[in-house]
Parts: sequence; structure tokens; C-alpha cells
Amino acid sequence: MSEYDYDLFVIGAGSGGVRAARTAAATGARVAVAEDRYLGGTCVNVGCVPKKLYSYAAHFHEAFEDAGGFGWHLAEAPRFDWATLRDNKIGEIKRLNGIYGRLLDAADVRLINERARVVDAHHVEVGGETVSAEKILVAVGGWPWTPDFPGKELTVNSNQVFDLETFPERFLVLGGGYIAVEFASIFNGLGSEAHLVYRGDLFLRGFDQEVREFTRDEMAKKGVNLHFDANIEAIEKVEGGLRVTLTSGEQLEVDAVLAATGRRPHLEGLGLEALDVARTESGHLAVNERFETSVPSILALGDVTGGPELTPVALAEAMQLVRHHFEPGEPAPLDYRHIPTAVFCHPNIGTVGLSEEQARAACGEIRVYAADFRPMKHTLSGSSERCLMKLIVDDASDVVVGAHMVGEEAGEVIQGIAVAVRAGLTKADFDATVGIHPTGAEEFVTMRTPTRR
Repeated sequence: MSEYDYDLFVIGAGSGGVRAARTAAATGARVAVAEDRYLGGTCVNVGCVPKKLYSYAAHFHEAFEDAGGFGWHLAEAPRFDWATLRDNKIGEIKRLNGIYGRLLDAADVRLINERARVVDAHHVEVGGETVSAEKILVAVGGWPWTPDFPGKELTVNSNQVFDLETFPERFLVLGGGYIAVEFASIFNGLGSEAHLVYRGDLFLRGFDQEVREFTRDEMAKKGVNLHFDANIEAIEKVEGGLRVTLTSGEQLEVDAVLAATGRRPHLEGLGLEALDVARTESGHLAVNERFETSVPSILALGDVTGGPELTPVALAEAMQLVRHHFEPGEPAPLDYRHIPTAVFCHPNIGTVGLSEEQARAACGEIRVYAADFRPMKHTLSGSSERCLMKLIVDDASDVVVGAHMVGEEAGEVIQGIAVAVRAGLTKADFDATVGIHPTGAEEFVTMRTPTRR
């Protein structure tokens, strides 16, 4: 008999925590999970899932406009109802919460609906009891962070923005990452006068430069007001809304301000400071390839460790953690290269592999193939939206080291391309692939002449 109550005690029932709990339990381990907020974590409740639902909603605005060119005429002007979207989203999230609970129950994992606190290397206090575990996994994810400025308490964060009481006719987003550009696009599409304020000269730092510039131009065409090289100096309540003063001196009156200024590890109150668990300079938990912290029995994965803050990464880490700690043998290291990602701004971004700038630094001689075109759909719709597709090739090996797209359903297209990039296929392999016609995606296998070297 084990000297511990559990073989694994998981703190946090988000994507990574639930996957680790279920996978470990499938090996015969005795597992418990503590969660004090909502099953499914950020992704299901205040992240990927509701964001994608709201993005779908925002696209209808353009669909109604595009329909005229195809012969469809609406009997009356479309009318958007925020409460319907918000409340239907709530119902869908509750359904998903239930699925997560049933998955844990089916795996024979004990669920404790309380916030847990680590007492020592093998004990956790939760719900008024102290339990022991051979290993403790911290998978609590991140929490929105807002910088200090006068009136910061008047902002909403990315956890709160989905459930606003009333629809903001004038909406401002502070930030320049995924969340900021997505919500600027979403509220613009839903009908708000949308503003995005970012302290840098261009949003989406770290993405391919051409992708960033193309996205900037397309978002501006769609009506998003972009304020670069600016920050919020102060926010004050005024009659009928909020007055936002920018560092440039410009003043904007809006109904809501979203501070999309990043997320930080949600580690407060977990008791890890008392154990002197090491952190990185950014405040994340430092872990080795086995996901062990400086206290070996305390493990961590997902957003608290400072890696790519993506749900599929947390899922992959959870399965890798179980291989290390609950299955025989030593697994191959987890490969963090060629992780595809999407940004659900309008138009969408999909990307995998190296940016052009990264490829020039890593490979030296490269070939760039790019196509900037008006999609077939918009020859009749009348929309001026354009699409960008781009391949980056290492000249010496002919291997495709990066693929990027800005356009409708970019994430869907790049998911398939990611398999080819991860497999190390060459440009000759792409050229030898027969395209599906007529599709936009066929551009990835029909670009023959380098745009530049």
C-alpha cells in the first residue's frame, strides 16, 4: 500500500490539468483534482471557446453585406442582440463544464470544488482537509494583468468582457497581442466603433513582419481605428461613458475599455513561496524536461511555466508528464518546434514554423513565395478584403521552414499545412502536390516563382 492518499494531486482543472488527471488515472494511478472556479479552465470558459463563438457572430455582419452580390436581399436590416449571444454562450459553456465533470468521473478521478494550498512537498490543504500525494501538479493557468494608471479600475479584462451587461457602442482595446487584435475585430464586426491602442509601432510582435503589416491594413479597411505608439494615460467617468486620455494627448470617449495587456501565472495563495519553489525572471515556475520544479515532487505544466500559452501545448505537456512519471521507460523529449497557431482577428491569421525574419537569421539563404490576392468569393461580394499566403524555404535543403496565411479560415488551412512543415517536406513536395480547385488553399501548391530571396 502507498504511504500517500493519492499518487497524483492536481491543482487546476483546466485543459492541461484534466488531461493529466485522466491520463494518469488510466495507468492505474489514484488521482484527485481541485478546482475552485470552473471546469475546463481559461480555454473553455473565458478563452478559446467563447472567443471563437463571438468571432463567428462578428462574421455575420460581413456575410449579410456580401450576400447582395450573390442575389440575396434581406427583407429588413439585420439587428444584432448582444444578450442573445451572451446568454447562448453561457448555456454552451455550462454544457462543456458538465462534459469535463463527467470525463473526470468516468476516469475515477476525485473532483474537489475548492482552491487547494500546498502545505509541503507531499501535502495539500483543500476544503478543510489535508491530503497527501506522492506528486502534486500545479496547473492553475494564468490570470489577466492590467498596468497601473489612473482609472484602471474602470477597465474590464479578458475574463469579464464576454459578459458585459450591455453592448458597448464604442469599444476600446488596450494591447497588441492575440487577445487585443481578436477583440478589436470582434467588437468591430458586432457593430461597435472599435479602437485599438498599442504602445508599440505595430501589433503581434514575434509574428512574421509581412503578416503583421498585411493584418494591420486589412483591419483598418474593415473600420478598426488603430492607435500605435500610444498608451493610456488615464480613464475617467463622464456623462454617457468613459473618457480615455492617451499619452499622445488624444482623448476618446467610449463605453467600455478592455485591458488586453497580458496574463500572469495564477499562483497567489498556493503556498509555493513557503517551499521556496524556484521561479523564472518572468515569475513563472521553473521546470525541467520532466516538468519537475525545484521541489521534485511538485510538478507544473501549461501557462504557469512560461512556454507557449496554447491549449494544445498544455494537452501535449500533460500526456508527456504522465509518460515521464506514470509509464515505464523514458519518452523522447517533447518537440516545441513547428507549433501551429491561429489569431481569430478579421481576417484570420494562421501560421506555423519560422517567420521570414527568423528564417533569415537561422538559415541564411532562403526563398520566399508569397501571394496577395482577392479571394474568388469577393469577386461577386464586392468586398475589398484580400488574402495573403506565404511559404518560406531554406534554399540549401529546399525544406519549407515556415507557412503563413492571413485570410478566411486561415487556421483550418494552416492546420493541414503544419503536418507537412513538421514532417520536413520540401518545396518540391509542395510543387508535386495536385491542388484542389477552385480553392484559396491551392495557392500553397501552385506558387512557383520566388517573390524574393
